[in-house]
Amino acid sequence: MAKDKLITATVLAFERNFDVSDAVFTQKNSENLLFPVQVREKSVRGTISNRLKNAISNDPAKLDAETQKPNLQTVDVAMLDNDKTELVVKWSCKVLPFTGKPSICNDMDYQEDLVKITQSYVKEHGVKELAKRYAINILNGRWLWRNRMAAEQIRISITHDSDKTIEVKDAKNYHLNLFDYNDPEVTQLTALIEKGLLGQAFMIFNVEAELKMGFGQEVYPSQELILDTGKTKSKVLYEKNGQAAMHSQKISNAIRTIDTWYDENVAFPIAIEPYGAVTTLGHAFRQPKQKKDFYNLFDNWVLKGEKPAVEQQHYVIGVLIRGGVFGASGKE
Repeated sequence: MAKDKLITATVLAFERNFDVSDAVFTQKNSENLLFPVQVREKSVRGTISNRLKNAISNDPAKLDAETQKPNLQTVDVAMLDNDKTELVVKWSCKVLPFTGKPSICNDMDYQEDLVKITQSYVKEHGVKELAKRYAINILNGRWLWRNRMAAEQIRISITHDSDKTIEVKDAKNYHLNLFDYNDPEVTQLTALIEKGLLGQAFMIFNVEAELKMGFGQEVYPSQELILDTGKTKSKVLYEKNGQAAMHSQKISNAIRTIDTWYDENVAFPIAIEPYGAVTTLGHAFRQPKQKKDFYNLFDNWVLKGEKPAVEQQHYVIGVLIRGGVFGASGKE
């Protein structure tokens, strides 16, 4: 039934339900002792490889003169020691209860209807579908990003309490585009995440990946965004207490890369985002004109009682689990 008088709250926010730590990089020797992976500076002289103007590229003399110019750079690098071949990456994840209630809302009537809808979703569908996809993205090592591609083999272990460990011998056996795995490891981790989201237990677990990279090979922590225009280095890597590390935001983005509902025929999942934005592709896969974005689906569901398809319900709840500020502007 339509709710003509109900309008979206101008102040509306949800807290995230996954608290992820930064990941720290260590390396293991043949005796299984761990040593920090350090970030080092390297100064290099590169070649001119950018696209040049036609006036230069079509003139051999001008092109020769251009290529003789030094392209000097100072960059950060992170590498294993020459006598070590295994990279170890560790982080922790806390799963907080999803109650469906916003952390901030300035409209009690709106909040009441919103909570009814979110709790109705949990009662009808539970959170197993979402929990399973989050679990698979942890076990498949998607959160390792470029390190996953550079590794020959990846062992991942998840420890919950001192005596409960879920272990995958090679995370690369999981395909990054599939979420239909039902092996015991997926089932166990799904159950842990599900308990955390439903508030059935305080849920925190530790994740550790061991990657066979090769002696002295380069590894890939997060790269810092430097806004200072007077920077002296062209690449700055993230480090924590003198140790190479990866941002928690980068890990979170990988875990919530579960949206395969943005189109009928999808080739790959994208991260749960209100507009389905993928910055590396420069494209938003959930366009408001097509009524597939979060705000259209969410508002129609809450304000008009128009329940979206089950897959889109998963998506909407996934955005709320992600957290964010979703209030309507009072100026419109």
